[in-house]
Order: sequence, then structure tokens, then C-alpha cells
Amino acid sequence: MLYQTLKILVGLFLKIFCRHIEINKPEILKIKGPVLLASNHPNSLLDAIIIDVLFEQPVYSLTRGDVFKKRFIADILTSLRMLPVYRASEGNENLSANYETFDACKSIFKKNGIIQIFSEGLCINEWRLRPLKKGTARLALSSWEDGIPLQVIPVGINYSSFRRFGKNVFINFGNSIHMQDINQSDATGLKHMAFNNLLNEELTKLVFDIKKNDIEKQERLLKIPNSILKKCVLFIPSAIGFLIHSILYIPIKLFALKKAGHNDHFDSLVMVLLFFLYPLFLLLVFLGLYFSGFLYAGFLILFLLPFTAWAYVQIKPQLDKQ
Repeated sequence: MLYQTLKILVGLFLKIFCRHIEINKPEILKIKGPVLLASNHPNSLLDAIIIDVLFEQPVYSLTRGDVFKKRFIADILTSLRMLPVYRASEGNENLSANYETFDACKSIFKKNGIIQIFSEGLCINEWRLRPLKKGTARLALSSWEDGIPLQVIPVGINYSSFRRFGKNVFINFGNSIHMQDINQSDATGLKHMAFNNLLNEELTKLVFDIKKNDIEKQERLLKIPNSILKKCVLFIPSAIGFLIHSILYIPIKLFALKKAGHNDHFDSLVMVLLFFLYPLFLLLVFLGLYFSGFLYAGFLILFLLPFTAWAYVQIKPQLDKQ
């Protein structure tokens, strides 16, 4: 119940948080499992959230194990269809828990479920593909050995910005990898290598490769120009949206910069804070109008304020400051 409710609410919220989401193969969003989505990992929690919201079928996500340490948090994450996976850097004593997670994954596959795994093994805010870890190959090969007709779909997730609210997101799906694409008679190490080579070949075509100082390439691949008409029509509501929402956004941004400005989780922290605080912000505005005797204006503002926020996102700068 919590998962379904949040999926609907987050889907609505993303229409403001993300200026534009472009998908090269939208038909894949309706696919049925068993499917393993093998993705790059440029933007922390946001990568999993966007994919989950877009797919018709629920998508489970493999998440860094250290966030499961507290029982209360672990229960919430589990209810949101997140499964822990540990790295060697998080302690060898935790690595045995990965076998339990892989068993849980295969149980999900047997029920025709969909799971997303981040094949690079870590999150870095950059436009390039990093070397792939072995986890994706291990899960896929183990599933095939158990007779699961799993298909692995490479996914490239690309953002126009890692610091700006209201971003363009480009999601590219590649060609599926099936059991017959790997020589099953090879030794385990060779099969892992063959799988990763095939996955790397696909992801390289899907993940944008842009140097941070290559402004021309960022403009060409990440920016979506606005028409003069659109700018004129949205200018006034966007200006209103900027002025009103700055009251909420600026403190959130400053807090996020303090807590996560030095790492790769800034964007996700801003999104989570806005997701929970924006409804409270709307409620306070509504109550202020209600107790001032402007009941109908209060109801109207519940719809107009999100529209002005959307309008501002549509015509604001799209790329990170250099």
C-alpha cells in the first residue's frame, strides 16, 4: 500500500522536478519480467526512483547495504521494494548477506518480476560509463543456471544537470542480453568476462560521454531549446513561481549543500526534502488564506502554485553552472 501510494505521488512530483524525460524505447516500460535492468548510476536515489515510476510493473532495486543498518529504515526500504547489496568496502562480514539478496532476487524473477541493478557498483555525478563490477554478471548467470528465462536489459540514464532543480533526463534502453548470448560451456570466470564485455558494449552506446568542461557537447546533447512562444506564454507565471517558491527552495538548497554538497547525493536529498516539505508549504499557504477569509482563493492556490513551479522549470537554465 505504501509503495503504490508513493509511486503515484512521486510520479506527479516528477512532472515538476524533471523538466523533460525522453525515452528512446518507451515500449519497454510495459515489458513483463523476469527482467534485470542493468543500469549506470550517475545520480544516487534518483536513478532508482525515475525507473520505478516509469515502468508499469513494480521494479525492485538493489541498494547499498549500509543504509539498511537501522531496523526502522530497513523496514521502510524493504516495503519500497529495495534490497540490500554490500560492497567489500562495507566490511567482509556483510558480504554473506549478498547471497540472501541474490536468492531473493531469483525468487522475484521466478514470479516474473523486474529488478534494477547498478552495474558500476557506485554512484558518481558524471557523464561517462565507469568500469563494471561483477555483481550483474553473477546474478544473471546464477539465474540462468537455475533455469530462469531472464533477459538483461541495459539502461543508460543521463541527466542535463546534477545540481539544478528541473532537469532533462534521457533514458536509453539497449538490446537485451539472453542466456544464449553467453557460451554456457565456458568456465565461470570466462562467462563473467564475456557477459561484462557484452554489457559494457551496450552501455557504452547508451551512456553519454561528456567531459565536464565540454560546454558545446553539453549544449548539444543535454539542452532542449524553448520556442519564443513558450517563453512568452510562461514568462509571467514562471516569474511568480520563482518568487514564491524561493521561500521554500533556497533554505532546502542551502541545507542540501551543507549536508551533501561535497558528495554525489545532493540531487536526491533536494528531491526527498521537496517531496515531503512542498505539500506542507502548500498547506500553510492554504491555511493562511482560509483563516484570512479567502477560502476559494485557498483552493485555487493549491492548483496554481504547482503550475507556476512547473512554468518556471520549463524556461529556467537547464545546465549546471561552470
